[in-house]
Amino acid sequence: MSSRPRSALVVGGGVIGTTTAYRLARAGWRVTLFDPTPGRGASWAAAGMLAPIAEIAPGEKENFRQQRGALTAWRELADELAVVTGDALTIAATGTLLVGFDASDRRLVDQFEEVATSFAAPSRRVQREVDVDAFQGVSPRVREGVLLEGDAWLDPDEAMCVLQKANEILGVEVVAERVLDAAFGESGVEVRTSEGTTRAGIGVVATGAASLPAGLRHRAVHHVRPVRGMTVRLEGFDRSNQPTLRAFVRGRSLYLVSRPGGYCVLGASSDEQAELAVEVGELQRLLRDALELVPALECATFRETRQGLRPASDDLAPFVEVIDQRWIWTSGHYRHGVTLAPLTATAACELAEKMS
Repeated sequence: MSSRPRSALVVGGGVIGTTTAYRLARAGWRVTLFDPTPGRGASWAAAGMLAPIAEIAPGEKENFRQQRGALTAWRELADELAVVTGDALTIAATGTLLVGFDASDRRLVDQFEEVATSFAAPSRRVQREVDVDAFQGVSPRVREGVLLEGDAWLDPDEAMCVLQKANEILGVEVVAERVLDAAFGESGVEVRTSEGTTRAGIGVVATGAASLPAGLRHRAVHHVRPVRGMTVRLEGFDRSNQPTLRAFVRGRSLYLVSRPGGYCVLGASSDEQAELAVEVGELQRLLRDALELVPALECATFRETRQGLRPASDDLAPFVEVIDQRWIWTSGHYRHGVTLAPLTATAACELAEKMS
């Protein structure tokens, strides 16, 4: 262990950067976190599903393997945060109900079930006539589905609030500035903002789909691209005691996460572009599909839309890369940033310990 002070710079204040800062501070590091708008990136738009089974996709078996421990990791983190802050973080293990709206969509459900079975993921068929409550609010034309009992959800807004409070208690300094460039040397790392230069022993970059700071950009092995996602927030329909609803509606994917009190998150769109905008057509399709699947949403109140840029790597797998033994870069989480935040933060912290 070096005698150099254990200090770290974390660039990026989304759920992964904030959790990493917490892990480092909890381990005794002096941490400075940089983000011009903490918590307003992809995690702000996320629905908060901890759904390793529902997120299964062909060719992504390694992603599923990594996510299998995510729910346990979040529960352990929630217990820690409760000790530090006194605040309880709600994690609702409701499972997921996957359904198809028409015959073609039901074939997509069958295909999903085949892939899930090949991954050894638990699932079971359910019928409306038997599991009446699970189909609460769902169109009567949907008679069956697949129940994925190992999934859960949390509220990313709540999680970020508790994490930020914990970091404040642990002395993490938050600098609401954009990092212009970053550097490294034998004695440590430094970043420059419009306000000046800050130095530390090691650095962690967790900026999601954003470019690496100048100085690191051309030294990285991996690269990521932004994939835009939109969620819609509604109020007035509550099935929070039932499984999170996922569906194929005329070939398009849809999910509905319902929280106590009638707050609902609808998603998800996915576009290979970096512009944060809401096209009328995309919004109309999402709401139309939701109303056809869940007619009870007709009386819900529209609250807002949120947009974020998911970081997708070339192989759609997350990574933790060490740049010249001083900087740690973690990204590529794509749809799984919230899910994998505690596991990624732990991996980054372990690397930091080896590098200190």
